[in-house]
Amino acid sequence: QVQLVESGGGLVQAGGSLRLSCAASGRTVSTYPMGWFRHTPGKEREFVAFISWSGGSTYYADSVKGRFTISRDNAKNTVYLQMNSLKPEDTAVYYCAAAVRLRVGVRGDEYDYWGQGTQVTVSS
Repeated sequence: QVQLVESGGGLVQAGGSLRLSCAASGRTVSTYPMGWFRHTPGKEREFVAFISWSGGSTYYADSVKGRFTISRDNAKNTVYLQMNSLKPEDTAVYYCAAAVRLRVGVRGDEYDYWGQGTQVTVSS
């Protein structure tokens, strides 16, 4: 079983930056693709970013491309999301997720393990 714990959320002004972390425990996630998603009340959960198990492949939602960077440190069993040039519309609860299968995409139901989320609020 894998437990994921996100941290690093908070309140930031528009244009600012935050770095989210997702620490895994229970077993290593070094062979698992990982993703970040976000959810705002009243909206559907939204894919944000993906990283392959090796870190060699990443992709992003168009809404965050060029502003967010996903990375991982398999030695620390941790995945990161660096968020720059934040906008009020980035306000959401951010979740990290891990997938057992190697080929996953942008759908949340492709991922097997989820964290509890961390709130990111961007003020205008």
